[in-house]
Amino acid sequence: MSQLTILQFPDPRLRTVARPIDRVDEKIRSLADDMLETMYEARGIGLAATQVDRHVRMLVLDVSEERDDPHVLINPEIVDRQGSQVCEEGCLSVPGEYAEVERAEAIRVRALDRDGEPFELDADGLLAVCIQHEIDHLDGKVFIDYLKPMKRRMIEKRMKKQARQARRDPAVQTL
Repeated sequence: MSQLTILQFPDPRLRTVARPIDRVDEKIRSLADDMLETMYEARGIGLAATQVDRHVRMLVLDVSEERDDPHVLINPEIVDRQGSQVCEEGCLSVPGEYAEVERAEAIRVRALDRDGEPFELDADGLLAVCIQHEIDHLDGKVFIDYLKPMKRRMIEKRMKKQARQARRDPAVQTL
């Protein structure tokens, strides 16, 4: 396994719409393992392939407190949504920024697992939020797209400034 580089907003590759995975093979399983390692190392609870510059429809997540319940969703599709909740979200691709986003409270998602077997999962609470957030990445969206224009512009301005500073001084890393 190896750690992958997480793209940082405003990188335009984060806007790429991921393509479906036709066949689950060892290459896809290896990518899932690398994504899980990357997510755990970055202390995240979810990671979409788009965020690591692999534009295929796959996400990984683990919302357990013990960090021992990993999920791999290949070609995820939300087939039912119920209710609504507002939750504060952050993102590994938009480090240090948090905002309240409204999402469905409960969802049913259909996907393939890491072995290519189809399954459905009913999710609510944080798990539902995380799945919706990561599917947005696969569709080329970032959580700040849901914010009011002024708040979104403020975050975009800060992130662009950080990106410029990082280009000038590669030794400076943002978390």
